[in-house]
Amino acid sequence: MKLSYSSFKDEDLFILTDFKCGPAQQLFSEKGLYKILWSRDQPVPLKVDDYQLSLCKDEVIFCTPLNVIDVPIDNEGLLAFVFNKQFFCIQTHDDQVSCQGFLFFGSAQPQVIKLSDKNSADFELMHQMFLNDLSVKDQLQGEMLRSLLKRLLISSTRLLRNEMPDPSIGQTHMDLIREYNILVEKHFKEFHKVKEYANLLHKSPKTLSNLFTKHVNKSPLSMINERIMLEAKRLLLYSDLSNDEIGTELGYKDSSHFSKFFKKHSGVSPKIFKQNKLVSTN
Repeated sequence: MKLSYSSFKDEDLFILTDFKCGPAQQLFSEKGLYKILWSRDQPVPLKVDDYQLSLCKDEVIFCTPLNVIDVPIDNEGLLAFVFNKQFFCIQTHDDQVSCQGFLFFGSAQPQVIKLSDKNSADFELMHQMFLNDLSVKDQLQGEMLRSLLKRLLISSTRLLRNEMPDPSIGQTHMDLIREYNILVEKHFKEFHKVKEYANLLHKSPKTLSNLFTKHVNKSPLSMINERIMLEAKRLLLYSDLSNDEIGTELGYKDSSHFSKFFKKHSGVSPKIFKQNKLVSTN
């Protein structure tokens, strides 16, 4: 199943799919697509970047255009909402949905939320509304679908916020965490220290450390390191760049410093990591 809306004029694209057909599977090789995957009936095995996971029943995962995803064509019960930046730009509409730096680009690994029975019923209702609007071909179709996507994103943001160590976190602190995550996404190749981000935010490193310890259960430094490691693994697995070139791409003037960093956080050198992955894939 692959139902889509597109606008040639604006290059908008929105797709509702279960990835159980060839045309839908081709979406994995297309660039610039955000993907929200919901396992409605039973666990579904996924591969996201370099790791395998099982998306349990009523779990939803939020993947950015950077994530390399693979879903079995014979999966059961998976539903995906796929859209491009032209259809809905999370940066431009951040004041409406508040998901940038939280649902998307909020951590090195994609965010996952667990739906309660009530939440699942709400998502099912939205699913039916998407189906209805995808069947109506008129000049208002795009706006109707965008409104539904906003509702989906806002509902998901609220659910993820409730799963935080301190769901009662104030909006000022929430915005600071999101802004930090956004800055890490923008500058992780050039800035590797918390102090550099603290300067951009006009805060002290200690303030950021206390904030993340209380509300995120991760240190601000770990957020930087995880993002660098994710990009390093992507480049090692999905590009033709050499180890030295990857180190340079990630802001390491000395390739040995990159190798030491990678081994410290993965347990193996970049070369061994790539060799192991190639062997396991074959």
